[in-house]
Amino acid sequence: MSGSEAGLPPGRPAGPAADPLAAERTALAWRRTALALLGGSLAAGRLLQPTLGGAAWGVAGVGVVLAVLVLAVAHRRRVLARADARDPAHPHGVVGGGRLVTVTAAGTALLGLCGVLLVARG
Repeated sequence: MSGSEAGLPPGRPAGPAADPLAAERTALAWRRTALALLGGSLAAGRLLQPTLGGAAWGVAGVGVVLAVLVLAVAHRRRVLARADARDPAHPHGVVGGGRLVTVTAAGTALLGLCGVLLVARG
């Protein structure tokens, strides 16, 4: 597909070659998301400890595991995107999907729900 077919200016290639820094920006955004999730989980564990006791650190632990998972999957996607940029004839299928977004949103919502339920119960 050429750039004009993808809505880009004529002569500009589509795909990873269209904006070589897009993958880097996306990887940095996922790192920020993972760090925010990590920090939020640890803060929640600390803030909820007087109310929930040890259960607060259980919820925080789930958030930490989710943050590490997001970081690992984002790193894998970045590595595959770089491989796609080097060899566009043999794509690895890293673009698209949305599973990482879905899992991150569902995990964050589940952690929030767990926090609300634990506070309401205690």
